[in-house]
Amino acid sequence: MARVLRPRGNKGEVAAELLTDFPERLTKLQEVFLGRVQGESAAAKFVGPFGASEPTPIGVKSCWLSQNHRGQGVFHFAGVASINEAEKFLGLDVLLPFAQRVALPAGQYFVADLIGCAVFEVAGETVMASSPCSMAAAPQLLGTVRDVQFPGEGESVRGTPLLEVETAQGELLIPLAEDICKRVDASARRIEVTLPEGLRDLNLG
Repeated sequence: MARVLRPRGNKGEVAAELLTDFPERLTKLQEVFLGRVQGESAAAKFVGPFGASEPTPIGVKSCWLSQNHRGQGVFHFAGVASINEAEKFLGLDVLLPFAQRVALPAGQYFVADLIGCAVFEVAGETVMASSPCSMAAAPQLLGTVRDVQFPGEGESVRGTPLLEVETAQGELLIPLAEDICKRVDASARRIEVTLPEGLRDLNLG
């Protein structure tokens, strides 16, 4: 949800970089978890601060969105009353359990759910399961989603998100658009795409 950047003020508040598309809900939370990511994207896991094996729960006295620094919020955690105490939380991630995630509209996905998905290239036209199709028409594994890019992030108009797909030939950037990503099944860890002509050459050339 956010990442602690630095102390703010002299009462123990901390400034945090917002990592959610729904920052307003942070102002209503009474408890969050603090942890730190370990490992690379798909294999990442979160551990708690100060040597804890799991993220640590902590009460939230107050939280508000910064008016002076776009994309930042201010947290005042329970039991933290000085700059020295606030400095202990620098670099920690503010987390919520998966069960508390916002229900997204159809066609929208959490980045964490896309990372690690296998990407398959399918033919441009659907082939009936009962028809005698050749192996060439079967979905072909392209690679695995390593990350998601957001062109124009921080600007008034954002571009289409790009899937960073790790393939045997190198990185392949695939727009997360309905006409290209024909089927996204995050629970099955599978994405089926139909690549426009020239896209592969544009990426790998």
